[in-house]
Amino acid sequence: MLELDKNTFEAEVLQAEGKILVDFYGDGCVPCAALMPHVHQYAEDFHDSGIKFCAMNTTKARRLAIAQQILGLPVMAIYQNGEKIDVLVKEECTPETILEMIKRHI
Repeated sequence: MLELDKNTFEAEVLQAEGKILVDFYGDGCVPCAALMPHVHQYAEDFHDSGIKFCAMNTTKARRLAIAQQILGLPVMAIYQNGEKIDVLVKEECTPETILEMIKRHI
């Protein structure tokens, strides 16, 4: 699981080829913390699926989060060749729905 910051997000997600799942989370976000072990497990389970797994702490990159239209947490987004193609927001983010989203894109 690659930890992104405001300096690496563009190169690792927006300018990267292929599919990238980004786990947008924030400090003090209880649902984000609850989902994190599941997402890390999916990153291990699907490491050779063609999807790159990344995490982005929006607390340290508010402008970037707003630019990506991340207005509530948690958010799981899949990008392909720099374009956001799938997203789960807030209550939609459950271990089951995240797994379904990953499987749709492999």
